[in-house]
Amino acid sequence: MYLTAEEENVLDGEQGETLRKAMEILVALGDIYGADGLIPVKSAQIAGVSYKTIGDAGLEWISNLEGTVKVPSILNPAGMDMLRWKEMGIEPEFAEKQLEIIAAYEKLGISSKCTCTPYYLEGFSATCGDHLAWSESSAVSYANSVIGARTNREGGPSALSAALVGKTANYGYHLDENRVPSVSVVVDHELSGSDYGALGYIAGKEIGNRVPMFHLASTPTSDELKGLGAAMAASGAVALYHVEGVTPEAKQVHFDKPDENITIQRSQLDEVYETIIGNDDDLECDIVAVGCPHCSPEELNNIADLLEGKKIEKELWVCTSREVAQRYPDVVKRIEESGSKVLCDTCMVVSPATEGHNCMMVNSGKALAYVPGMCKVPAKIGSLETCIKRAGGDN
Repeated sequence: MYLTAEEENVLDGEQGETLRKAMEILVALGDIYGADGLIPVKSAQIAGVSYKTIGDAGLEWISNLEGTVKVPSILNPAGMDMLRWKEMGIEPEFAEKQLEIIAAYEKLGISSKCTCTPYYLEGFSATCGDHLAWSESSAVSYANSVIGARTNREGGPSALSAALVGKTANYGYHLDENRVPSVSVVVDHELSGSDYGALGYIAGKEIGNRVPMFHLASTPTSDELKGLGAAMAASGAVALYHVEGVTPEAKQVHFDKPDENITIQRSQLDEVYETIIGNDDDLECDIVAVGCPHCSPEELNNIADLLEGKKIEKELWVCTSREVAQRYPDVVKRIEESGSKVLCDTCMVVSPATEGHNCMMVNSGKALAYVPGMCKVPAKIGSLETCIKRAGGDN
């Protein structure tokens, strides 16, 4: 792996111990995956933020770092809404640790806008062909697939290292040859809304970490593509996919048809809708959560329309980024007039507030894949309309 004289200088510790450690991580990854060198990145998105997932060891490691990031950098969702954590039932001890984690990242010059959808934020845009160092699985999928940018699924430490150095190792999805589809997925029936999350939940398990090319009977919106990719990244390890005639590279590059072909039937999606993941019993869902990944402005508007004039009877969380919520206060107000909670900075997957519930209804294939394992709460998927009704929003 070739390093410039300046990069060698950093690796030798001439610019401080923090940068030496960061460069050491990037070089180690480059050596493992056969990178020829380092490449500049436009931005970084860093996982390992919730105190629930990183604990005291993670907090100590971050707190000991020094310096300032070289590129715009942002955080993954934390374990609580930074302003409304008491309403979520978060313990003060957890909140104190979570705030310490955020402060440690901020000391490094990292934005504390905690979200898995950084592409909705002003000043944090990515465009086709940009090299990034993003680590949240659904953000990586969206960047690679829907935007056409280039990033591997970085771990929290490697994304943070890339942010501090301003570069990452040139391997994986940064290279043209690794972005070629190796399996076709055919869906010959119409899809809408949460169907794409259910499809991703099924497809991810079959595809693993390969690159699929989808042939769809419907034309998905960007939010539906977000749901598809997020689910495949959670149930499998898909970090890049193409949709014929829809996603940027599928329109710009001629790919040879893969030898392997998978067909997914409507009956398979129906089975996902009928199953409670994590429990065989017919459980009654006592909480409903949407916004995994975080809601877009369009999704918030849709939710507000569905809740118009209604009062919910069960807990209903709507997760989004704080910047998006602040940009559309009237929409947030319309949602919360129903008794629902618009929660920022966090989500149902990484917050301890999810634990202890009987069963969670979601409209996301990603949440369906993660909640039973990470939160020990059975989950069931339904359309957004079904989720609203399950929360009692049909009165």
